[in-house]
Amino acid sequence: MKNRLTPRAPAGLQRRLLAWFSAHRRELPWRRSRDPYGIWVAEVMLQQTRIAAVLPYYHRFMRKFPSVQRLARAREAEVLRAWSGLGYYSRARNLHRAAREIVARHEGKFPRSLEVALALPGVGRYTAAAVLSIAYDVRLAVLDGNVARVLARLGAIRGDLRAPRRWRQLGEMAQHLLVYPEERRARRAPGDWNQALMELGETVCTPQAPRCAACPVARWCRAHARGITGTIPAPRRKRDSVHVRVAAAILRDPRGRTLLVREPGLPAEAGISAKAGAQCGALFSRLWQFPAVVVAHDAASELAAHVRSALRINSLELEPLPAARHGVTFRNITLLPFLARVPRLPRRALTRAIPLARLHDLPVSSATRKIAAAAAH
Repeated sequence: MKNRLTPRAPAGLQRRLLAWFSAHRRELPWRRSRDPYGIWVAEVMLQQTRIAAVLPYYHRFMRKFPSVQRLARAREAEVLRAWSGLGYYSRARNLHRAAREIVARHEGKFPRSLEVALALPGVGRYTAAAVLSIAYDVRLAVLDGNVARVLARLGAIRGDLRAPRRWRQLGEMAQHLLVYPEERRARRAPGDWNQALMELGETVCTPQAPRCAACPVARWCRAHARGITGTIPAPRRKRDSVHVRVAAAILRDPRGRTLLVREPGLPAEAGISAKAGAQCGALFSRLWQFPAVVVAHDAASELAAHVRSALRINSLELEPLPAARHGVTFRNITLLPFLARVPRLPRRALTRAIPLARLHDLPVSSATRKIAAAAAH
């Protein structure tokens, strides 16, 4: 795939897109300054998550951890609790680990070198390019799904954009647009250009029903000229959905406390079977959770057997509570909560007794929140 824009096209396209971005850019909190820390946190949160969902978490996270130093000093549990509900918790864990590296090895400043930035936990090419271009004016093009879609339509590029060779060529096209022309008189902030492309993809050149009449660069768009914007990019083949049923036990003692277990842990030490941990750990994001097990047939009997094996509770009356739906990537999960009243909660390693009303004091996943909500009905 060659560059599909004519030699004269980039300069006019750039002027129009930058002028449009200047007039229509959304006021977002991470755009109020060029602080690399705030930009980095935003870019990590925005991975696989829409801006509207990110905004309340971003504000709360930045209030609690206003600097990379504060984040580096925090305990992992604090970071996960602030992230709780946003999902994809490996992002939070890597952000925390990277903050500690930045403080320990880079004098508390996000590194300016691409190679050094890429060595940080959880920082890939896109995140590094976004932070370096926006915060430091490094001339690195970003390439994410939004930018790839804009470029593919501009060049009428068909096929799977995520195919390695095509993705690499789209990256070259993005870099060509960023650095053209090279003259100093073309003074453009690389971060503005990158954000303009992303903004266009998010608000105008959308996956479905793109608003071509409102597009500032429609005159350069080959897909628009050919009437094929609706077929570019080609739809990606989705992984087949997997249906999973998870039964969870809300144990309550006379004091109104419940028991949570920690995943992952040392299964033998915690008294929780390795098989059950492997099945449920990812579903609950390896945070604090209710004792739970993936079930095949009879939810109540399989959950009782799991609790008996894991927590040594031999006599248990399980009261079914309203089921809830939950989705994680390709998994469609049915959550089956059961309430069990017990005279006392077992004391084991990697467990925590806590009043049910204080569940949110611990880092828990949205699935665990849904299970707890069933007990409130």
